[in-house]
Amino acid sequence: MSARLKTLQELIEPVVTALGLELWGLDFHSAGRNSTLRIYIDGPNGVSVDDCARVSHQVSGILDVEDPIPEQYMLEVSSPGMDRPLYTLEQFQAYAGHQVQLRLRVPFEGRRKFKGLLNGVEGDEVLLVVDDEEYLLPIDYIDRANVIPQF
Repeated sequence: MSARLKTLQELIEPVVTALGLELWGLDFHSAGRNSTLRIYIDGPNGVSVDDCARVSHQVSGILDVEDPIPEQYMLEVSSPGMDRPLYTLEQFQAYAGHQVQLRLRVPFEGRRKFKGLLNGVEGDEVLLVVDDEEYLLPIDYIDRANVIPQF
């Protein structure tokens, strides 16, 4: 996790928790005037539009006061959805047995994209089975991971 995301998480997580929700994860995409801070929240009964609005309102106030992002950006608050992104070892462990796709920051055994069965975690590595071959991928290498919805 980058220093910026860590700072943002430290500011945002207490606000989300105080509202009775869980901060699932954060994404910040820097693109000049089109930068976006996306906050994913979850709750025991899912997430409503009202939950997203409440979090957005409260977090906006904190971010306006603390000003951790110097450039202009858009704030989005959302449910992680069915194709939820995975950020932490605990989230990877909770979704063991599900199909996932992930992209690495750096190549691992010559590839950066993987799609397969999440078999859990070992230490600080994610265990993924792709075409009957097991991969232990360090969590620090993972740029983005998403659950593949099954219908």
